[in-house]
Amino acid sequence: MKLVRFGPVGKEKPGLIDNDGKLRDLSAVIADITPEQLGDKALAKIRKLDASKLPLAKGKRRLGSPVNQIGKFIGIGLNYSDHAAEAGMPIPKEPIVFMKSTTCIQGANDPVMLPKGSTKTDWEVELGIVVGTKARYVSQKEALNFVAGYCIVNDISEREFQLERGPQWDRGKGCDTFGPIGPWLVTRDEVPNPQSLTLWLDLNSKRMQSGSTKTMIFSVAKIISYLSQFMTLMPGDVITTGTPPGVGMGMKKEGKPSPLFLKKGDVMKLGIEGLGEQEQTVVAFKR
Repeated sequence: MKLVRFGPVGKEKPGLIDNDGKLRDLSAVIADITPEQLGDKALAKIRKLDASKLPLAKGKRRLGSPVNQIGKFIGIGLNYSDHAAEAGMPIPKEPIVFMKSTTCIQGANDPVMLPKGSTKTDWEVELGIVVGTKARYVSQKEALNFVAGYCIVNDISEREFQLERGPQWDRGKGCDTFGPIGPWLVTRDEVPNPQSLTLWLDLNSKRMQSGSTKTMIFSVAKIISYLSQFMTLMPGDVITTGTPPGVGMGMKKEGKPSPLFLKKGDVMKLGIEGLGEQEQTVVAFKR
């Protein structure tokens, strides 16, 4: 099942994508897709609906974040060994954890805005986990049972803010528009093995990133279990799980570092197997 939120910013309605790829309006059934709608029982009720009887959303509709009222937006850094190598950083012994501000969350195809003073804004296609059930001190064996579903996240990062202005990554991760999520939430029953998904990202129609969740250092189950030892994961929390190689910071030319960063007018298109695609145009800073 693919759940969406569609409509103008701040006025999104809940919906789902039917078997024919059509957007159906769920607003007569539920008010919104919030943490209360992400548990197994709530999702089962939606799944039992006859989608063909739900009204179609007419015209081209903006898609917002597929989940509203996200409590925590948690990032995992350097979770692909080949990405760690291109960044010139050692493979972590434990997951690197940082937080992305919830104010950076936006729809999958909304423009990405360069922050004021930015010189090194970068892209990162990542698998996102949406928590469906309260998780505290859970084992790896049971961890996936706490997942509502999966989505695409573009973990936009300003590298100077992140790496050159102190040891904490958060300041380079949570700028406005730095958290495109979606286009939809795919429930976990449609993703039986989150460790076998291909990921890719194109910049201005040129393939920059190509990878697979098979090469993640810490699996989805490990990440959920690990985080639950240090914080209670709540329904609606989103965890973005790291990126494969091919980010702008790691670009090389003739074997020498030649970083490439985003500029006004650039277009990013990215996707994950079974989870859809995103597309964002980069725009200049605007108050």
